[in-house]
Amino acid sequence: MVLVKEYRIRNNCSLEEYKIAQLYAVAKMSLNETGGGEGVEVIKNEPYDNEKGKGQYTFKIYHCANRVPAAIRAIMPKDALILHEEAWNGYPHCKTITTSPWMKDSFKIITETMHMGDRGDSENALNVGQDVLNQREVIYLDVTRDDEIKSAYKKEEDPKLYKSAKTGRGPLSGEWASQCDPVMTCYKLVTVEFKWWPFQSVVEPIIVSFMRKAMVILHRQLFCDTDEWCEMSIDQLRALEEETQKKLLDKRHQESTTQTKFD
Repeated sequence: MVLVKEYRIRNNCSLEEYKIAQLYAVAKMSLNETGGGEGVEVIKNEPYDNEKGKGQYTFKIYHCANRVPAAIRAIMPKDALILHEEAWNGYPHCKTITTSPWMKDSFKIITETMHMGDRGDSENALNVGQDVLNQREVIYLDVTRDDEIKSAYKKEEDPKLYKSAKTGRGPLSGEWASQCDPVMTCYKLVTVEFKWWPFQSVVEPIIVSFMRKAMVILHRQLFCDTDEWCEMSIDQLRALEEETQKKLLDKRHQESTTQTKFD
């Protein structure tokens, strides 16, 4: 069985702003979630210009044996929880492929994203075929819903409480997604394949739930960090990524970290 979900995440920022905001949020989250042998190892972060198009290519290794839900830790060997992620970010389109060297062809997550300056009402933002449209489940994720993240709640990352001093945006409440300005939507088509009988039917939904929670947390942090990224240039962001890459290497080996709870 292959699970296909299309997540639509609306954000109170412009399409142009989100390009910086997303990269900033990913760098910050990677740093916060790394330590004590766990976390993110950035192997490559470089421009590409080939038959896939033009953009930024990254190759990362995720050491996440203690970060995944307990149900997965209980049945998977530790080596299977070292994940490789390749991403081609040709904004506004991005494609990410996550694999496990230990599981080889038995595990793959493909996330294809299109970012659009709308309110999540484009029915085929990624221009996929009818077979995929028939198979996918469309899910709107609301960053203001605390029930999406449960034990990972942090007051300082609550969009219902945050107000940006620099932009005046927030707090977000009520029908914010249909009323806020500016606005943009991330359309994320996620395909999960886990071929390991008899655990397939159990693990695939857990992976999907894990990813859903991670997406909501990231975008809550993104909004509540508006004042940190809203005046950054792409050159400043690339410099931050380079600095973060060096810090990640040291931090993963030298200290423990309080990681987000995903159980």
